[in-house]
Amino acid sequence: MQLLDGKKVSNEIKEEIAAQVAKMRERGEKVPHLAAILVGNDGASLTYVGSKVRSCERVGFESTLVKMPSTTSELELLNKIKELNEDDHIDGFIVQLPLPPQIDTQKVLLAVDPDKDVDGFHPMNFGKMALDMSTFIPATPFGILELLERYNVDTKGKHTVVIGRSHIVGRPMSILMGRKGWPGNSTVTLTHSHTKNITQITSQADIIISALGVPNFLKAEMVKDDAVVIDVGITRVADDTKEKGYYITGDVDFEAVSKKASFITPVPGGVGPMTIAMLLKNTLLARERHRGRK
Repeated sequence: MQLLDGKKVSNEIKEEIAAQVAKMRERGEKVPHLAAILVGNDGASLTYVGSKVRSCERVGFESTLVKMPSTTSELELLNKIKELNEDDHIDGFIVQLPLPPQIDTQKVLLAVDPDKDVDGFHPMNFGKMALDMSTFIPATPFGILELLERYNVDTKGKHTVVIGRSHIVGRPMSILMGRKGWPGNSTVTLTHSHTKNITQITSQADIIISALGVPNFLKAEMVKDDAVVIDVGITRVADDTKEKGYYITGDVDFEAVSKKASFITPVPGGVGPMTIAMLLKNTLLARERHRGRK
């Protein structure tokens, strides 16, 4: 069994990006600028956004954090998005999800300029991805592809089972694993909460990508020997014996499944760090595109 070490690979990617940014500075070019809008005080969102800002500093990007209260109206948020869309200094920006209940998430994602949508959530970018056109790939699926590539995991002709059909991970992952090229060229089964006989399906899979958000859902008996297992789930489970009062676990029963898998991602330290690294990569791509247009 080989660990797909997202922490190690994400650090390598950040070093590669930092080297490119240093060259941009030497040439007197504008460096990439990533902005993030955070509405409210959700604990997990604050942690994620803080991590993104620190990563920007590390690679030499400029960054802007726009904090808005949880009482922000939909119109106020849309006006702020319009402002960032029109700001030439900002190459890409994200709106941290989830949003408060008074705001229509769909309307917000549609308002983001597709050329600055480094999260890859806009329907235009999603459509381009589905058609194999050059675009921003959502950061988590992009990170999974990068892990498979850097560890030289064979995907051609393999049976990939994706668990979960979210717009952020499951659905794009099912499209990307079936595309022409590598990583890709696999035969994909997309499973979800209404799938019957899921164990029968997963036990036939060469590659399993689980993005369900149910702790320890994937058990050893659901996995065949030498399968590749990618765990996207990350859940805080309350535990009074821990100093923080909780522990973090994924969708996969790591202890048991790792004994059967050929490759597996840990949680934490697997897919999570890759998501931030690929967000930076998308921002660098956005800067290069904007420079190319000018």
